[in-house]
Amino acid sequence: MKNSILHSLIIILAIGALTGCVCTKGEKHHNKEAKQAKLMAQAKVSKDAAGKTALAKVPNGTIKEGELEKEHGKLIWSFDITTPDTKDITEVNVDAITGDVVSVEKEAAESEAKETAGEKAKDKD
Repeated sequence: MKNSILHSLIIILAIGALTGCVCTKGEKHHNKEAKQAKLMAQAKVSKDAAGKTALAKVPNGTIKEGELEKEHGKLIWSFDITTPDTKDITEVNVDAITGDVVSVEKEAAESEAKETAGEKAKDKD
């Protein structure tokens, strides 16, 4: 499945390059997709497997969001996990190569909202 997604993204990127797609907002979205495709090709641990590992660290947790990213030179799956008894978010990072938990960090709901708002503003630029 990972290969078919990667193959589809490569085809989309090739079509865009051949047609000379020039856009503003779409270009940023396109660049983000290309970056994700490149990272996905490097990952040895699937998002589902990493998610199960992350959830094992947060009893009764539910994954709110998960993404593949490079952090401090390491390819990781980063998951924001909510729990029913609090509004806080637990961020669990799982190494996308080994499947080991890299870090577990609690974030207050307010700081998570500010972080999300900052990322959305950054995406608009």
